[in-house]
Amino acid sequence: MKAIVQRVAQASVTVGGEQISSIGRGLCVLLGISLEDTQRELEHMVRKILNLRVFEDESGKHWSKSVMDKQYEVLCVSQFTLQCILKGNKPDYHMAMPTEQAECFYNNFLEQLRKAYKPELIKDGKFGAYMQVHIQNDGPVTIELESPAATVDPKQLTKLEKQQQRKEKTRTKVPSESTHPKQASVSHTKATLDS
Repeated sequence: MKAIVQRVAQASVTVGGEQISSIGRGLCVLLGISLEDTQRELEHMVRKILNLRVFEDESGKHWSKSVMDKQYEVLCVSQFTLQCILKGNKPDYHMAMPTEQAECFYNNFLEQLRKAYKPELIKDGKFGAYMQVHIQNDGPVTIELESPAATVDPKQLTKLEKQQQRKEKTRTKVPSESTHPKQASVSHTKATLDS
């Protein structure tokens, strides 16, 4: 699970020209859910977001208060593109959790946030919709979070292993195939030196 957390002066979500959600001071969270995420990653991310110390205290000391300490709002937006893997210049999203499963997982994430904090201070966009997210980043402060259990996709691992095996095969083949040209160049050099 990946999250881009931004400290904001205000943020809002618009769908089809209509504003559906907005917050004042607080955090805007863009959340990307992976295929392998479980309840464990979800709980970890909820704790991290709510306890992240990105606000100053009453005396102006930076990095000392969380969104909960300050009683600020949180705007969450589901963003599968955070699970992108680039294939050359083309984004590949096979690491993102499939839509039906992800929607349920995302709603569970929102529910956990509301349980751990104040439900009325947790806002969200519209899952699966084409959204315009307006973020007035305060600072700017942007923190990238990733759940500790995030591992390499088994499919990717197999691909990497296959690539590695191909490289090893090529390495073992290259010397045997290239011995003839080397011998030829050696004998050519010898012939040149003899004459």
